[in-house]
Amino acid sequence: MNQPPRFLDEIGAKLAELAANSPVGDIEKNARALLGSAFNKLDLVTREEFDVQREVLAHARQRLEELERRVAELEAARGEDRAAE
Repeated sequence: MNQPPRFLDEIGAKLAELAANSPVGDIEKNARALLGSAFNKLDLVTREEFDVQREVLAHARQRLEELERRVAELEAARGEDRAAE
């Protein structure tokens, strides 16, 4: 009963060896290298970095709206002061 598992192991090893030495393995390695190089040139960011920047931008927008509202209030108050003079 020990022979069938060994036989299957040998077949598996041979198949793995054939796959590693086949042109498919070389094509895969070359494709990965090419894609890796292309992605590096694109200057991409991770999803985590994107999410952090989105939160920063949302906070900046909120702060800008608050400041715009405050400036409008101050301009309105200044206009009332000038009208009273």
